[in-house]
Amino acid sequence: MNHRPDRVQSLIQEELSAMVVRELEFPGALVTLSGVEVTKKLDVAKVRVSVLPSEKEEEVIEIFGKAQRELQFKLGRKLNIKPMPQLQFEIDRGGENAAQVEKRLMEEEENKELE
Repeated sequence: MNHRPDRVQSLIQEELSAMVVRELEFPGALVTLSGVEVTKKLDVAKVRVSVLPSEKEEEVIEIFGKAQRELQFKLGRKLNIKPMPQLQFEIDRGGENAAQVEKRLMEEEENKELE
């Protein structure tokens, strides 16, 4: 069983998180890297980003888009991974979806109590 993609994912998340804190600014937003998923060929690394408030998501993705090449270059030098996966940033809506599900469950529970 090949564990290399798993190791690469955790290395990228750890180093990229530290780089983002040091090098990028997101005015008025709290940004966290919630996960990294690397393809089996190690050619693409999808970086899931959680943003609060959600109104700042587009702005944050734009900032990551502008910094993508520089982050990828620095990450490649730091980790010395050959080939270095191409970074792709996407919004992680897991927390938002969980909040909506919880809200619906609470509403259903309240409706049952009223009946």
